Amino acid sequence: MPQPPVAVPLPHRGVLAVTGTDTVSFLNSVTSNDTTAVTGETTIWSAFLTPQGKFQHEFFAAAPPPGHPDAGGLWLECEAERREHLRKRLAVYRLRSRVSLADRGEDLAVAALLGERALGLLDLPALEGFTRRLGNGVAFVDPRLGQLGARAILPRGELESTLDAAGFAVDHALETYDGQRLALGVPDGSRDLEVERATLMESGFDELRGIDWNKGCFMGQELTARMKYRGLAKKRLLPVRLDGPAPPPGTQVRRNGKVAGTLRSAVNGVGIALLRLDALDGPETRGLEAGDAALTAHKPPWANF
Repeated sequence: MPQPPVAVPLPHRGVLAVTGTDTVSFLNSVTSNDTTAVTGETTIWSAFLTPQGKFQHEFFAAAPPPGHPDAGGLWLECEAERREHLRKRLAVYRLRSRVSLADRGEDLAVAALLGERALGLLDLPALEGFTRRLGNGVAFVDPRLGQLGARAILPRGELESTLDAAGFAVDHALETYDGQRLALGVPDGSRDLEVERATLMESGFDELRGIDWNKGCFMGQELTARMKYRGLAKKRLLPVRLDGPAPPPGTQVRRNGKVAGTLRSAVNGVGIALLRLDALDGPETRGLEAGDAALTAHKPPWANF
């Protein structure tokens, strides 16, 4: 039976506005994806790294709709609790760039739009990153993986009414969204990516369209490129199925008594774990344990390793 279209508000996500004449060139110089590709019809997923190439932040970069005060700049849809840290880190590298960084967390809210009919209700083609105006905000196909449906950035006070008018039932259970993305092996910020330790090549950013290799240098590019072209990634973030109670994030995953990796987030019998490649024996690997749960790891269809 087709999944009915639902809208899941994501209170753990927030929005930064980057405005000014140098917005695109500034962000393009310090983040992993090509911000020159962002238009009213295209949204991207990108990352901000340490100079050593370790993860700090991930975000979606979308163009605010015409007529909005931020029009001409970009909205960065990022982790709500860490958006001030992102703002401060970006400000460090602003130098003479003519950009302003403003927190829009009080004004804008984010929702995931799920279900086989979700894209049709929004008049969106099945094309990752495709974007259109929705009310006084925007909706876009998830640029990482179309199977994750769409997302919306809307004025906070209009979120539910706009989505209801578009034909979505509002579901406030974050588990509804998490269950779908975890089954697909898609990370969500620092819940799954350890800050200042995770790397993009271990975390699926290449296959999930979070890196542009042709745009020129970005901060942390040297390590990222070296890991790609020399095949240096020894671990991968993979979806796991749990049989038993989910232990807390950070619990060691073991196989035959040896450490095989670390469990990150998990909900309703599915999770995501950073696993050593030498502990895996094929597209499906059984015999893993974390706490009191038995784990089975899967290589998702989109992964290329």
